[in-house]
Amino acid sequence: HVQLVESGGGSVQVGESLRLSCVVEGLDLTRHCFGWFRQVPGKEREGVAATDFKGRATYEDSAKGRFTISLDIRVSTLCLQMDALRPEDSAMYYCAAESTAFFPGPCSPNEGSWLNYWGRGTQVTVS
Repeated sequence: HVQLVESGGGSVQVGESLRLSCVVEGLDLTRHCFGWFRQVPGKEREGVAATDFKGRATYEDSAKGRFTISLDIRVSTLCLQMDALRPEDSAMYYCAAESTAFFPGPCSPNEGSWLNYWGRGTQVTVS
């Protein structure tokens, strides 16, 4: 049984930090890409960052220099450290996983096909 469960969201002020976590169950971490996505009501889902078990990470422009994605295989947890938060970072954040077979190159949040495994999300509000 595959399960992804996010936590760590909340309400913070501009410039503050949050650390999101996603516990992964039921997947071989060495054979999947893992990513963070976000969505605001009425807008399309946006990719934020992705990584594999070797720590090869990619970031969308909005996250570069401020966010850090990491995968701790010892505790099967995907994290997103978010620093210098801005109001435009406010969204529901989701973690996702997909087989590396769906990616032509490195794990990327806006390439390949993220179809199969999603968490329910955690809300981040920056004001």
